[in-house]
Amino acid sequence: MNLKSILVVRPSMPPYEEYIREIKDLWNSRWLTHSGPKHQALEKKLCEYLDVNNIALFANGHLALELAIDALGLSGEIITTPFTFASTTQAIVRNRLTPVFCDINEDDYTIDVSKIEALITEKTSAIMPVHVYGNVCDVDRIDAIAKKYNLKVIYDAAHAFGVKIKDKAIGNFGDMSMFSFHATKVFHTVEGGGLTYSNSKYSPVLARLRQFGMVGPESVPTIGTNAKMTEIHAAMGLCNLRHIDEEIAKRGLAMHRYRELLSGVKGLTLCDPQKNISPNYSYFPVLFNKKEFGMNRDEVAALLEKNNVLARKYFYPLTNNFEAYEGMFELQKTPVAMRIADNVLTLPLYADLTVKDVDMICKIILQ
Repeated sequence: MNLKSILVVRPSMPPYEEYIREIKDLWNSRWLTHSGPKHQALEKKLCEYLDVNNIALFANGHLALELAIDALGLSGEIITTPFTFASTTQAIVRNRLTPVFCDINEDDYTIDVSKIEALITEKTSAIMPVHVYGNVCDVDRIDAIAKKYNLKVIYDAAHAFGVKIKDKAIGNFGDMSMFSFHATKVFHTVEGGGLTYSNSKYSPVLARLRQFGMVGPESVPTIGTNAKMTEIHAAMGLCNLRHIDEEIAKRGLAMHRYRELLSGVKGLTLCDPQKNISPNYSYFPVLFNKKEFGMNRDEVAALLEKNNVLARKYFYPLTNNFEAYEGMFELQKTPVAMRIADNVLTLPLYADLTVKDVDMICKIILQ
């Protein structure tokens, strides 16, 4: 790969001097981790930006998801979707619970709420829907189902940072929402993650779980893990948060150009923008129909790679096709998710991707 390659994602970075200023005082304080001043400042700023009452920060989004399951005391089965990153399902399995796979919608690739109730059993304790590519789930119907069956709801909101439904921020739905702050995300702390939640009773629980289950230096009432965010990572988050609206706007320019050039092309299916949603332009997925377009997804990806453009088959394979789970539990069939996974390609999208870059990518695809 040469320096002119266009990657599928490229992390946003604050000005170098700004980050150096942000971390400079760490050389005096030597407070580098364990809920330090940067950590606390980032929690406060994120609560304000995400318009939520509470947020707990973690070393990464996966640990946040694992500990959300732990904090809510879930057991038995959790209904989720296989059209997601490995982390979603792994978090359930690593808590020794059973994932039950629900299919997805044709139009926005989020969980098909019309199929959830048929999967509920006496062992079901929660629903874990996934906001996909910045597209949000049908939160109202999920809430109604959860209340009807007394189930908890944890949203995997790794793709949904800053998204709003009408005027309500996405982190206010369900019992908890997990955000990933990985370097590839719209907002990042290099590595990191967070849980938003409305009930403040979970704050001390989550604080214990991320610090080995400890309360103070001599009391360990809970079995926990090490999931603390460092001050170095929190500092990156503080810097990136100052520029987040500008970065999202730049991503929007690239996405709008893609739509101009690829909408209406026979054999290509694009996700229509959801109504009443403030988007974050997280990813740009395209479905390829070989019979109509002339090339399938894999052929398009190979053609792009030949021209130093790296797209991604995201999400492929489905998590209910992972060999790791063979023989562990029932793997429900999800035909819509299978079809999407077999044909989807996410094209490069990041704040520094120029309209000229998009033009070149689309020219390769359409040549």
